[in-house]
Amino acid sequence: MDATLLRSTELFSDLPEDIILQHILPYGQFQHFSKGQYIIVPQQRVENLAIVLSGRIHIVHLFSNGSFSLMSVLTKSDILGVDLVCTRSQIAPYHAMAAEHTHVMYFPTEALTDPGIIPDKYRWTLLNRLLVIISHENMKKEYRLAILSQKGLRDRLVTYLYMQANRLHRTTFEIPFSRDELASYLCVNRSALSHELSLMQQEGLI
Repeated sequence: MDATLLRSTELFSDLPEDIILQHILPYGQFQHFSKGQYIIVPQQRVENLAIVLSGRIHIVHLFSNGSFSLMSVLTKSDILGVDLVCTRSQIAPYHAMAAEHTHVMYFPTEALTDPGIIPDKYRWTLLNRLLVIISHENMKKEYRLAILSQKGLRDRLVTYLYMQANRLHRTTFEIPFSRDELASYLCVNRSALSHELSLMQQEGLI
């Protein structure tokens, strides 16, 4: 593992290569997960950040009736556990599952919070970056709540697409979900979603 891949991630993008080589990589632990393998399960204590180096992770809530809801999808350079490591309990309320072959680097939270492991100048840079990442994660959850507050399927779909367009500042874009994933994210039936997308396409809306 070289520093180039880590510098492409949001957390470590502001660090010089020599700092990554000397103070980040020695504390990283690398692990591969096969498709369908759980990375986090409910009630698991999460003490380390898991930086996604490759692959795709689904954050899901499983319900007692066997159904599930896709909360978010993590891809390369995203961080798993960023919403948990700074809580008092550090206890996960959800499942995190590898949606395909996935490679992560675990990084101990104490390297960021405890002085002496990383030079303070760069430790504060990482803490500031982590705060931004956590804020973005909170906003994503706020957006999803706004989407799910819409009662109709089309209302949810249009709200989601408008949010993506506004975030990216353009009307042509790709979404990070497959059709199955989008249906789960919006908490709607996949067949109904496909039908609605076809209607919207016929109407010239998409």
